Amino acid sequence: MESKSVEALLVEIYQASVATAHPETCVPPHLPPVPEGGRILIVGAGKAASAMVVAAERHYAGRGLGDRVQGFVTTRHGFKLPTQYIEIIEAGHPVPDANSISGAARTLEAVSKAGPNDLVLCLLSGGASALWSAPVDGISFEAKQALTKQLLRSGARITEMNCVRRHLSRIKGGKLAAAAHPAKLVTLAMSDVPKDAPASIGSGPTVADPTSLAEARDVLARYGITPPAEIAAALNNAGNETLKPGAPMLESATYKLVATPLASLEAAAEVARKAGYRIDVMGDSLEGEAREVGRFHAAMALDAKRRGERVALLSGGELTVTVKGNGSGGPNQEYALGLAIALDGAAGISALAADTDGIDGGGGNADDPAGAVVDPGTLARARERNLNAAAFLENNDSTGFFAKVGGLVQCGPTQTNVNDLRVILVDP
Repeated sequence: MESKSVEALLVEIYQASVATAHPETCVPPHLPPVPEGGRILIVGAGKAASAMVVAAERHYAGRGLGDRVQGFVTTRHGFKLPTQYIEIIEAGHPVPDANSISGAARTLEAVSKAGPNDLVLCLLSGGASALWSAPVDGISFEAKQALTKQLLRSGARITEMNCVRRHLSRIKGGKLAAAAHPAKLVTLAMSDVPKDAPASIGSGPTVADPTSLAEARDVLARYGITPPAEIAAALNNAGNETLKPGAPMLESATYKLVATPLASLEAAAEVARKAGYRIDVMGDSLEGEAREVGRFHAAMALDAKRRGERVALLSGGELTVTVKGNGSGGPNQEYALGLAIALDGAAGISALAADTDGIDGGGGNADDPAGAVVDPGTLARARERNLNAAAFLENNDSTGFFAKVGGLVQCGPTQTNVNDLRVILVDP
């Protein structure tokens, strides 16, 4: 198979994983009926929030119920879609901005006014943790924003970051459900977290939190983060503890997953299988340092090649980058660069790593790359241009590297988010 057709297959595999998780496919089957004599109040946040709203509006309008649907949701800058009934605002991600604050405050106020015959419908997807920022009393927006930046650069896992976020928020860790109580609450969620844990999706605004203030303090200590005094005080204030399993204010809340990383991996695997590859799914919730996982996966691919196997190695999850340089690029691009260096131009091995939301970090803009493709000529093209791949990796400048040698995956917002897709095709 020529490299051009391999690259086309890699893109087709990525597109299949995205399509399976698109809200127009996965949301409508789970939408609840409009309650008799009441309305549906839609709130939500996330990178898929706009498309989830569009799917919901189309569903209810098609049944002549559009006038009984109201709401307000928050999505990432550059992700907004046109809507009929539901207002959408854009806010900062991965670092919260002023709209993250106002969006969370408006959401808490809206659900608190739900009447006895109303149903609150929360549409939740990855990114909600940053897009809904409601600091607890005593914490300034600037302090929380600075802490988010520290956590992003520290290499902390998303589950650890969310543990801290929940305990510094008035909306996360079940507190949105508490604000809506006693109204009925239904959450439809798209998972972008390891093991699809509801408490980690958007930091669990409508579910119980199994973690504690003490665990949040431990996360900061583990990564050598010394918080400002106001953060430290909040994490020592028992009043900021989150809702726990069995809390009465969660009794009228239900929760459904409508899209998961595993389902998208299975859709991707089916495309590779039809192309004649044996499938090896290494897991839907991998975590770890992106460049190190790239090296490990390169070793697996080289072993498969030595054995003469025609295999597709697929994985999902969310890797991390410990930022030490001043370059640009997200975990998928850094994984791809680490992988390319470890493969060292091995023939018959190509790969793609990309975020299903269409954006893999960098400038935090909607036109940032989704990830990168690696082929046997990646390092050769770098050498032809006198580029040192290892130096780019050391500077955390994977975007800069692939922009010069080719391979960036640029598709813009996909309107979904079920974490990352990594696929390595080995064809001896």
